[in-house]
Formats: sequence, structure tokens, C-alpha cells
Amino acid sequence: SEIKPSYGDYEVQAIFDTQRNHYQIVHLGWQNKRWVHHCTMHLDIRNEKIWIFKNSTEHDIAADLMDLGVPKTDIVLGFCPPEIREMTGYGIG
Repeated sequence: SEIKPSYGDYEVQAIFDTQRNHYQIVHLGWQNKRWVHHCTMHLDIRNEKIWIFKNSTEHDIAADLMDLGVPKTDIVLGFCPPEIREMTGYGIG
């Protein structure tokens, strides 16, 4: 979908690769004569777990997934180092 903010002209793309289980939301376009290409959200499904690699939104995607019935241990915070993941209560991968 296209977004026309007062400070630029960019679009938001939902990129879903259902064959390889990669899912991204990307912003791209021009902002004040500067090219913008930013991944806002990136999730993968690996070994039957949902990996969150990036979430720069205000939504707590992990909490949303749990509200939908996904067990906390099936959600991996991929942006955390492996030794930290063990302390989060989420899946470790």
C-alpha cells in the first residue's frame, strides 16, 4: 500500500515467501530527497518455531502471537544472542 506522509513519498510492502517461510514488512521510497529502504518487521518459520528477527513497530508481535495461541516456547527472539535467549522464557531455537 502507498503512504503519502507530509515529509516524503514512500510505500509499505508486505513480502511473504510462503515456500521458504520468510515474512517481511518493508518501507521504501523518498523522504526529503533521501532514499529510504527499511525493514520494519522480519519473521521466519524455522523448525516449526516462529523466529522474530526484527520488529521496529509499536506492537509486541510475540505477545500478539501468544494471544493467538502460539506457545511462548515456539517463539524465538532471533535478534537476541543465543546465550540471552535462554533467559527470556521464549524458545531458544
